[in-house]
Order: sequence, then structure tokens, then C-alpha cells
Amino acid sequence: MPDLFFLYIFCMKILVIALSGIGDALMSTPAIEVLKKHSPDSEIDALVMYRGSKEIFSTNQNLNKVIYFDFINEGALNSLKFISGLRKKYDASINVYPSNRKEYNVISFLIGAKKRTGVKYLRKNSFNLGFLNNIQVKENDLIHNVKTNLKLCETLLEKKITEEPKLTYRLPENSRTFSENFLKIHSVNQSELVIGFHAGCSTLKNHSKRRWEPEKFAELAKQLIEKHSAKILLFGGPDEKELKRNIFNLINSNSVFIVESESLSDSSAIMGCCKIFVTNDSSQMHIAAALNLRVIAIIGPTNPQYIYPWKTEHKIVSLNLDCSPCFFYSPHPLICSRNDVKFKCIKELTVEMVYNAVRDLV
Repeated sequence: MPDLFFLYIFCMKILVIALSGIGDALMSTPAIEVLKKHSPDSEIDALVMYRGSKEIFSTNQNLNKVIYFDFINEGALNSLKFISGLRKKYDASINVYPSNRKEYNVISFLIGAKKRTGVKYLRKNSFNLGFLNNIQVKENDLIHNVKTNLKLCETLLEKKITEEPKLTYRLPENSRTFSENFLKIHSVNQSELVIGFHAGCSTLKNHSKRRWEPEKFAELAKQLIEKHSAKILLFGGPDEKELKRNIFNLINSNSVFIVESESLSDSSAIMGCCKIFVTNDSSQMHIAAALNLRVIAIIGPTNPQYIYPWKTEHKIVSLNLDCSPCFFYSPHPLICSRNDVKFKCIKELTVEMVYNAVRDLV
């Protein structure tokens, strides 16, 4: 009987459900690596609904298959048809952290794995039907998302996990070629101080309030160009073109360049050429960590214990107000309860503070 149990645990068909975003998908890659190491004969697939997540997982050698479906735009009927095609095909599923939405838990339940692993959230867990996961790990506000995902694996496999791998993001060779061409066209030499900026972040649920102002990014760039002869590269997604252009115009220097690309991998390959990456709390912050860059993370309302750049040299720039952090994982929009300055944690974070953090890493 023990031999049959061993074969079941280590020869499962496992679905990693990573629907919540690009950064969250990246922060699940250490757990996927551990799953494959401790259950090498298992077949591990990933389910995603963002193209960026699909790109990140597509080169991950620990996955057998990446399944992409746009639940948001396909609607309820098509989504149910799609889910029915996955039903009862998996022995186990893992709702990666954070996935504190009822929709994600319902999807996991309908797929119907016998072992459905997820986090028991400290806030709104019952409201979001967390009980549909029959194997649960209690949320801990003091530990990183990566560690919570590793705990999910440990609980599923019923085996102590001690490893804490780095984030995994393997860039395809054609993206490296794209990066080389970009640098050549713009006469950017990697021997120079090349600094990347990401001034955006998700706009869902009022999360744009996590953004440091474009004017401050521009002023920071001017100081880095003047005092350190830096070259500044502006990164951002397809919906952040106007934001990048605004900062570019504010800087008004031939030492700043906008990065445009058709894929996340191409943009990430260029990012890999930066000596330092200055960013809001965003998926690009985690990509920078995966690329082992020195990261300056500008953190306002988010709990830095959750999302600090994993396993890479970094500095967190934050006001550390008594009211922070106020953003936790729930489907509610981000709000500020202060009566003096709304979102003071990000609005009063100065250029000098961020400049000093960059200077320390130069």
C-alpha cells in the first residue's frame, strides 16, 4: 500500500492555475521548479489568461504544456465550455498565490481535480469561496509570495520543502538578437551606466494609485544623466505608450530612449542590459528580479513583505507610514483612508529618496 501511495503522489497530473497576472505567474516559477524536482515523473501543466504569462511559461522546461484562455473577453458561456474540456483531467491543481477571487476558485472547482490546493486568505476567504479548495495553506502577511507558493507545494506533496529557487524566465534567442539590434540602433553601449525605468503598473481595481508620478521619474532621470552620464531606457506595456512618451518629453535629452517591442520577451531582453532598474510595484519589477538586475522598488500601499524583488540585489524606497501597508489581496479596489493627503505613501515619496537609493547601487 505505501508503494502505491508513493507512485500516486509522485506521478500525478498537476495543473498550476496562474490566472492573476504576469508578476504572479513569475512568482510561481520557484514552486513549479520544486514540484518538478520532488515529483519528477508528474506531468505539470499551467493555465493562464494573460499573453505575458503565456510567454513567461512557454520557455519553462519544468512545464509540459501551457494552456492559454482569455476568460475575461470570452465570456461566461465560452469559458464554461473551455473548462468542461479540462474537467477530470488532473489529479491535483494549485491556485497560485495570490488568487483571492471567487472566479478563480470556481474555475479550480469545476476543473475537478481530486486535490485542489489553495491559500486560506485572512480576508474575504469565505466570500470568495476559498472553501472550494480542499487543501489549504493559511495566508501569512509576513512572508513573500514565493514562499507561500512553495508552502502550497509542500502541503500538496506532503513533503518538507527547504529549497527557495530563483524566479525562472528563460529568454528565447531571437529576443536576445532583438535586444542587440535595439542597442546598436540607439548607440547604447552596455559598458555605460544603463538604467531602466518602469513608471506604470496595473490599472485594475484603482491600482494606478500605486504609481509614482511621471514628473518625478523625469526629474530622477535628469539627475542621473547630469551626475552619472546615465542612459535611460523607458519600459512599459502596450497600454503605457502615452505614459512613456510623456516622461520622454519631460526629460528632453538625447540620453533617454523609449523601448517599443512586439513581445514581452523582446522587451525583457533589452531590460537585461540594464545595470539598474527603477520601478513601481509591477510585473516588470519581478521580471527585473528574474533577470538578476539591481532593482530600486518604489513601494506605496503594498506590503513589501509580499512582493520585494526576489533573490536579487535591491533597495525598497518607501515612506513606511503607520497606515502602510493598506493593500492586501482581495477583490476590493484600492482605497486610502487618510484625511490629510490621499495616498500620501506614494505622493510624498521624493526624488531625492529614490536618487539616493540608485546612487548606492551605482
